[in-house]
Amino acid sequence: MVGSIKTMKHHSNGWSAQNCNGLEEKLDELRSLLGKADGDPLRIVGVGAGAWGSVFAALLQDSYGRFREKVQIRIWRRPGRAVDRATAEHLFEVINSREDVLRRLIRRCAYLKYVEARLGDRTLFADEILKDGFCLNMIDAPLCPLKVVTNLQEAVWDADIVVNGVPSTETREVFEEISQYWKERITAPIIISLAKGIEAALEPVPHIITPTQMINRATGVQMQNILYLGGPNIASEIYNKEYANARICGADKWRKPLAKFLRQPHFIVWDNSDLVTHEVMGGLKNVYAIGAGMVAALTNESATSKSVYFAHCTSEMIFITHLLAEEPEKLAGPLLADTYVTLLKGRNAWYGQMLAKGEISLDMGDSISGKGMIQVLNIILTQNLQIL
Repeated sequence: MVGSIKTMKHHSNGWSAQNCNGLEEKLDELRSLLGKADGDPLRIVGVGAGAWGSVFAALLQDSYGRFREKVQIRIWRRPGRAVDRATAEHLFEVINSREDVLRRLIRRCAYLKYVEARLGDRTLFADEILKDGFCLNMIDAPLCPLKVVTNLQEAVWDADIVVNGVPSTETREVFEEISQYWKERITAPIIISLAKGIEAALEPVPHIITPTQMINRATGVQMQNILYLGGPNIASEIYNKEYANARICGADKWRKPLAKFLRQPHFIVWDNSDLVTHEVMGGLKNVYAIGAGMVAALTNESATSKSVYFAHCTSEMIFITHLLAEEPEKLAGPLLADTYVTLLKGRNAWYGQMLAKGEISLDMGDSISGKGMIQVLNIILTQNLQIL
């Protein structure tokens, strides 16, 4: 068993040659289902380049990027985000601590710009470093090089599969813009949403709006073509090939083929039909995570206090799922594990700890340097909830 783990780690940026045939078969199967002709590559586009969105694109690139005539994998992020001097200095240290990354940059004639940025002679930009495999939200975990597009229309207009990696707070706005570029499309794309968050609406009656529903309303793409993928996923750990699992949820037509396509030895993807429960719980657990961080800080990491808090969270989640669906999925498997890992280790839990310690304040907003977007914090701010 130990030997097999070491072998898996050895191929941390790709698959061994003996697995190539199986990957190509999975790719060919999905291409066939989508009606792709020879010479017409399957176009997969990640929209949003946060930690999970970037890692998701990198996992696909590592697995399928070698089949260039059959698949094209790209990621969109907004241009113009500058990398500050402190981050550039830290990035330089990360590069020089990883011989494989250093050699790759030298081979690509890309190393000099990082030297210049460290010295303050050059400003780096987030889209620029992402091409070299560095996500601004997780500098310490280099990825494979990615094809980055900064023009949204260019990125999505002919995409077969779109992966939504933008925060739930930005999903509606981004996909309303995307809908303008899809007016002439004959066939609708498949959309996989990674966003975890919810909106509350009061008209005509109080109800919850999920990211897949936002996408549906913004684009007119039918719900059978929109899926949600979630699970106990810490982005950097998954890219480092630590064992993880997830569920892709949605209509029967696409969830099983996509689960098979996305499944890897270290990243097991199951499928489930209960889209509503999984997506709502994926959003609510981010609220609970802020509280979990606060409980941990205020009780000096008391195991008893944290377990009591976890029990209250799961009880409330079960209650809410029964309000949303007649026969909701049981709070088990990846659904429960997603909540657990987010409360245990995640940016929202970290944020809760910092709040309780008085090291940050709500006035700083929901985008924290080095951490990215603190999910659902905007709800707390706009609703003026008392969490302290």
